[in-house]
Amino acid sequence: MSWVADYEYTWAERISMRALRTCGHIPKHVAFVMDGNRRFARSQQIDKIEGHSRGFSKLADCLRWCLDLGISEVTTFAFSIENFKRSSEEVEGLFNLARDKFAKLLKETDRLNQHGIRIRVIGNIGLLPLDLQKLVATAMLSTEVNDKLFLNVAFSYTSRDEITQALETVLQQGNNFISGSNISERLLEECMYTRHSPAPDLIFRTSGETRLSDFMMWQLSGSVLYFSNVLWPQITFWNFLASILAYQRDRYRLEKFRRAEQIQSAQLARTSDFHSERVQQFLQSMDEDRRKLLVRLASSKMC
Repeated sequence: MSWVADYEYTWAERISMRALRTCGHIPKHVAFVMDGNRRFARSQQIDKIEGHSRGFSKLADCLRWCLDLGISEVTTFAFSIENFKRSSEEVEGLFNLARDKFAKLLKETDRLNQHGIRIRVIGNIGLLPLDLQKLVATAMLSTEVNDKLFLNVAFSYTSRDEITQALETVLQQGNNFISGSNISERLLEECMYTRHSPAPDLIFRTSGETRLSDFMMWQLSGSVLYFSNVLWPQITFWNFLASILAYQRDRYRLEKFRRAEQIQSAQLARTSDFHSERVQQFLQSMDEDRRKLLVRLASSKMC
């Protein structure tokens, strides 16, 4: 199964998509909490891992819809650090599924490059098996020049861990560049896994759950939240369009709040000398170190 589906639109779907693009604002960044794979598997009396595999197939459809609608960034919550608490059989099954999907991604790099899709895995990948770390790093490096659609796969991720890792980055790597007066919310935000991404405009969670499960808690204060009862593997184009309509309806109520956040962020940047040469050198050094880690992992030899 490809990472981007060759989805065949019906006449009604094409007309509806055109109307959405013409008559309303399209979100730049949509984040999906892909919930309900296991419940879907139980309902169909199939193996849990097959449920997760069908969930990936649905992600491929969603990426096609996002590409065609003009959405430029997608984030998916694929594997929480909390998932390590599941049975060893299910965790290993999820890792095997990830191995298979990232291996297929590398085989279809030309197709991803053709669509301009860049893969970024956000999360504590050091918790993953070494061979999976290598696949993840290689996938990220193989698509790093693309800029039409950014796919952020949250794997081995929680917001609490992301914030903790950002703090550790400042404390461990900032000594040579920054002082205590430079530390602010603005700086911490730039040390997150999502440093190069705008905040999500829309968060879409399936399966009827109305919680966020420690997903992008730092970034979503100005996001439209949309919850659907449909299980993730059963999501349709019309469910997707309903979420876009909800965003178009609700975004105006959040505009004032988002503008206020932007003003506050700019003020924090000024008072903490965020744009000073030493802070920018620190952030540049951090980016270089993160890329060096990917290169090291991608070139590592498995025993």
